[in-house]
Amino acid sequence: MDSRYRSARTPSRTGHRSSTMGGMPLNDLPWWRWRARLRSALHMLSDPAFQQETWLAGRDGYGDVTDAVYRLVEDTWLDRWSAEKYVGTIFRDPAEAAAVDAAVLRVLRILHEVGADAPAGRYLGHPGWPEAVRAAREAHVRLAVNDGEDPDTVPRTLEVLRILTQAA
Repeated sequence: MDSRYRSARTPSRTGHRSSTMGGMPLNDLPWWRWRARLRSALHMLSDPAFQQETWLAGRDGYGDVTDAVYRLVEDTWLDRWSAEKYVGTIFRDPAEAAAVDAAVLRVLRILHEVGADAPAGRYLGHPGWPEAVRAAREAHVRLAVNDGEDPDTVPRTLEVLRILTQAA
């Protein structure tokens, strides 16, 4: 790995897990905050029960579908280039990157067809939504397991995510 992406404070060490804050590894990947936001989005996009109980019901604290898509691509520009670019900084290996790329492509295709800021029901009712959910689930599970977390826990609120990713 290119040494310019490492620092003494946040080295990337394959196979090593650092201390955690709320289950999220603090420094085993240099851009762990980006990973946390991306994982949050994948988690919400991969959980049909959450989508029904939260997005369709209009429950506060979790954002909406468009917000999740934004978190999926905002820091990384994954709507412009492959996740492979971030292996060693956000993703641990090419398999994680490939799973995320598959999810991003499916979700963005629906976003472009339905439109940003559409009601949750329009996304969830799209014929391609089940496939997008499946791809997001595959990526979410791979990343969660690699972080030593249970992929079946309920998604964290955006406030909890903000607290976990605050700069120290």
